[in-house]
Amino acid sequence: MLTLYSYFRSSASYRLRIALALKGLAYETVAVHLLKGGGEQHQPAFRAVNPAGLVPVLQDGDSVLTQSLAIMEYLDEAYPASPLLPRDLLGRARVRALALTIACDVHPLGNLRVLNYVGDTLGAGEEGRKAWACHWIALGFEAFEEMLTRPGAPTGLFCHGDIPGMADCCLVPQVFNARRFGLDLAPYPTVKRIAEHCEALAPFVMAHPANQTDAS
Repeated sequence: MLTLYSYFRSSASYRLRIALALKGLAYETVAVHLLKGGGEQHQPAFRAVNPAGLVPVLQDGDSVLTQSLAIMEYLDEAYPASPLLPRDLLGRARVRALALTIACDVHPLGNLRVLNYVGDTLGAGEEGRKAWACHWIALGFEAFEEMLTRPGAPTGLFCHGDIPGMADCCLVPQVFNARRFGLDLAPYPTVKRIAEHCEALAPFVMAHPANQTDAS
């Protein structure tokens, strides 16, 4: 049985929920509230599961897995049906590059602990937090849009052709964050089109933060 340690609004948890839904894998959810009581991720019980104090964590039997992209790769190898990566070598490299553009270049700069440091410790306040987040998301989306539309890039309904995969799992939560911070998506029409198409599909709807049992 798979067990997912998740927070409804964590974009890394969100991307993994999408991946699990796309692969049709059932799981139990253990909610880890990142704000309640100073953050349940800091409690010893959760630190024993993940010393980094971050979600998501996926438990598969006795095995405990961390880092959303590493978990997606594991899922593709352990449960090969409905793969999240293409079969061809160059396709896999491209999808990984798209996913990492979000997961490594954009998401860490808008992580809750980073935003709290910018807003509270550095004294930027709520408006400073939003400006910081929008700046880095915009830079990331500029690159992502160009990667999607450069000459010779595969076209289709999703980030890589007509089958959703790892890159879409990463993009949709980041678009959700962009909207939360009030970023205008008009300069990124391909990003916007793909995200809106994904958001209408059942696996993405199931994974949406509003549809989680711990949403509040």
